[in-house]
Amino acid sequence: SLHDTSRRYFLAPRDNSRHGTPPSPRAARYAAMGSRGVFQPVGQKRLTNIAVVRLKKAGIRFEIACYQNKVRDWRNGIEKDLDEVLQTTSIFANVSKGVFAKEADLMKAFGTTDEQTICLEILKKGELQVADKERKMEYDNLFRDVSSVLAEKCVNPETNRPYTLTMLERALRDVHFNIDPKKSAKQQALEALPALQAKFPIERARMRLRLSAPCDRRQQLLDIAERYGARLEGVSDEGTTSSMVVQVEPGAFRELHNQLQAEMGGMGRVEVLAVAVMAEGVLADEFASMHVAPAEAAATARVPTAEAAEPGVLGTVPAVAARESGSPP
Repeated sequence: SLHDTSRRYFLAPRDNSRHGTPPSPRAARYAAMGSRGVFQPVGQKRLTNIAVVRLKKAGIRFEIACYQNKVRDWRNGIEKDLDEVLQTTSIFANVSKGVFAKEADLMKAFGTTDEQTICLEILKKGELQVADKERKMEYDNLFRDVSSVLAEKCVNPETNRPYTLTMLERALRDVHFNIDPKKSAKQQALEALPALQAKFPIERARMRLRLSAPCDRRQQLLDIAERYGARLEGVSDEGTTSSMVVQVEPGAFRELHNQLQAEMGGMGRVEVLAVAVMAEGVLADEFASMHVAPAEAAATARVPTAEAAEPGVLGTVPAVAARESGSPP
């Protein structure tokens, strides 16, 4: 048959001389390979469920084989059992090739040959090798966490309303902020804030505090609050204690607390009422729409008088201090 003739043509090219055409070079190579057989590697095992932690010390590279997703749990304190993290306590020079580290190298780099001690140091200080897909997923998750921290702690200074998560993600991309996988989301959110403030109206939301002191120390309490740029919301006296509710910048909280304790001799008290003060209502979803005209900004920034102030809102610290002393603000 035609199939048999084609088969004889490739397997026995020398017999094709009767057809009047010499065998092609490809047929000749195929016939030569058929006599030797086809080489196929066997016994090769792929590392599909192993996370490699690598540490270079004393100029020598050391690696350990761990379970996936367990290294970060151990570093975050979630996983305590070392057997659930390490696939083996053996120290490798190359995990993928199965080459163990020499004892002389271990002694030179770590000063010991105890495998568990060395594994703990590599786990703490080593670099986790991850695949491209896992690295991208971790980057996206950390980027989203940074945006979430900004959404929780920052507001538009002109409206005191928080921004949406989607808008903050877009703003971070606009300023080309680079995520560092070795830093926490909160730390990177604080680092990203100055870059965002250079282009967009955004600031950290103020904290709401209650400051308390004896009634005869009220003026001194007002002076301390004014010194740190506090916004006064209200003052009340109960018995011999005078208290006031103020809003301060988060960065000034610790200094204000320490100053109050130092000047009041332990008689002053600071109570946190809200970590982030935000206006209620619709979230700000566009930076452009949040810009306030100069006339409107001046009107909103004007200190309210006693008649125009809302119930329980007495204005800023200077206005209240002037009102307490009887002079015009």
